[in-house]
Amino acid sequence: MSIIIKPVLTEKMTQHGEKFNRYGFYVATKANKIQIREAVEKMYNVTVTDIRTMNTPGKVKSRMKRSGIQRARVHKFKKAVVALKQGDAIDFYSNI
Repeated sequence: MSIIIKPVLTEKMTQHGEKFNRYGFYVATKANKIQIREAVEKMYNVTVTDIRTMNTPGKVKSRMKRSGIQRARVHKFKKAVVALKQGDAIDFYSNI
């Protein structure tokens, strides 16, 4: 099971990375803070000082189609905001 699914690359998280040295990740829903800490430290060679997690429940969304209203369920997910030690940084755009 992969703990880290992908990083959260939004304007808000980019500002948090520059200002507060915090980075966001979508993680597995069953992962705990200890597993997330180990995965981030191993993958990016940094020291994690704090982790905040949040579970987002799935929602039912609807939209109008030619045949009528179409309803679909959006999956639930878990996000983790990871604070790093002063001086450490993660560069998500280095491979581009």
